[in-house]
Amino acid sequence: MSELDAVARFARETVVEPDHIARARQHALELGAAPISPSIGAQCAIIAAATGARSIIEIGTGAGVSALWLLHGAPHATLTTIDSEPEHLSAARTAFQSARLPVARTRLITGRAADVLPRMNDAAYDIVLIDADAKGVIDYVEHGLRLARPGGTVLVPRVLHGGRVADPVQRDEITRTYRTLLQETQASNAVIAALSTVNEGLLQLHVSPRL
Repeated sequence: MSELDAVARFARETVVEPDHIARARQHALELGAAPISPSIGAQCAIIAAATGARSIIEIGTGAGVSALWLLHGAPHATLTTIDSEPEHLSAARTAFQSARLPVARTRLITGRAADVLPRMNDAAYDIVLIDADAKGVIDYVEHGLRLARPGGTVLVPRVLHGGRVADPVQRDEITRTYRTLLQETQASNAVIAALSTVNEGLLQLHVSPRL
């Protein structure tokens, strides 16, 4: 094992996931709704806490793991989450109840993100998390940048696509889409972009104040 591999493994294993999130993770795995890793969840929680987030929107609910991490960091925030799978939303609702979250703090919307997002208000959210269909991620990020308030944050997990993005031999559609997203956001004057390489990766976009 290389030194970098050992560091990555150590970083993964040091994360302690709260019990209520660990239970939601187990349910997500049973449903086949792949949750974000504990390492990425912890990073999302830190960002939510550091920004003092009060309003969060999530594109792709899964079984509620990422939502619970965000609310772990922002205990007074309200969260809107969108998913096309009623079974996923039902699992998330159960997870929220298990975590004893007040009903008023979560809003669950059933529908395709491409249909729902155009109806959401501009500049209304402190954090936008995008964990939906990878083929549409660039469109979702464009919506996310519109939905985020000036000074807000857009988060996109899984951007390393299992390591394929770093391998120049890999040229499948999803890999090329993530590469394009990373290149365009790094070059953009509208955001400050940073890429975390822990586990599945996390693209972090700080939305510059609009002039």
